[in-house]
Amino acid sequence: MTQSNYLTIDVEDYFQVSAFEGIVSKGDWDSFDSRVVRNTRKILTLLDYHNVRATFFVLGWTAQKQPDLVKEISGRGHEIACHSYYHRLVYNLSPEEFHTDTQQAKDILEQITGNKVNGYRAPSYSITKRSLWAIDILAELGFRYDSSIFPIYHDRYGIPDAPRFSYRLPGQNMTEYPISTALFFGKKIPIAGGGYFRLFPYWFTRMALRRINKKEGKPFVFYVHPWEIDPEQPRMKEARALSRFRHYVNLNKTYDRLRQLLHDFSFGPLGSGPV
Repeated sequence: MTQSNYLTIDVEDYFQVSAFEGIVSKGDWDSFDSRVVRNTRKILTLLDYHNVRATFFVLGWTAQKQPDLVKEISGRGHEIACHSYYHRLVYNLSPEEFHTDTQQAKDILEQITGNKVNGYRAPSYSITKRSLWAIDILAELGFRYDSSIFPIYHDRYGIPDAPRFSYRLPGQNMTEYPISTALFFGKKIPIAGGGYFRLFPYWFTRMALRRINKKEGKPFVFYVHPWEIDPEQPRMKEARALSRFRHYVNLNKTYDRLRQLLHDFSFGPLGSGPV
């Protein structure tokens, strides 16, 4: 493959996802069996085998609890980027709360690695039209790029009319790397990872991603979470049926699909792209 795409890992634990925030208090996070270290290391080993470097968007809370994991990710040649501190949806925060949360996470990551953190990704892609003010704060905090905008319709996120490929954010010295979609009959289909990677059969994902590379001549942005390769994680039985379906569907297939994806496509970190 000549086209280098962007591989991103959102480093958070199974109990920290937005879909479960209604039943899991952040004050109780310490009481859960953390599985993020073992799952992230399994991904790191797979990336080493395929000689792939990626961008790891790390939650500040997780970094503070597991600084050695952050050092290990960085030490293996991957880019460390920011995924907020507390994994709160941006559009549910005030600008002041967002500034404090993001600054705290960025500072922790930079202190652990000794390197500047250039990239940010909002929890659950929650920079939408009602929270675009967050871009100004990211620029103020010194970020060089963002990867939070999903150009689709969704009940929790999305800016449907946003550009599909990387672009300079208006009025800022920052680049946006939107989550990738494929075009079918003029409609945008989300095929860039996460639940979509687990829901769609792998042949469809591969075909759609190849269309982006070959037909449009563009790189795609792909994402996955460490908990998605962990079918044995504890179940949140109190969650809504839709949330449970989105979170647990085909967890037993993710690792093998990711391994095939790394074989079929070329990848690098977002920090290697234009900013």
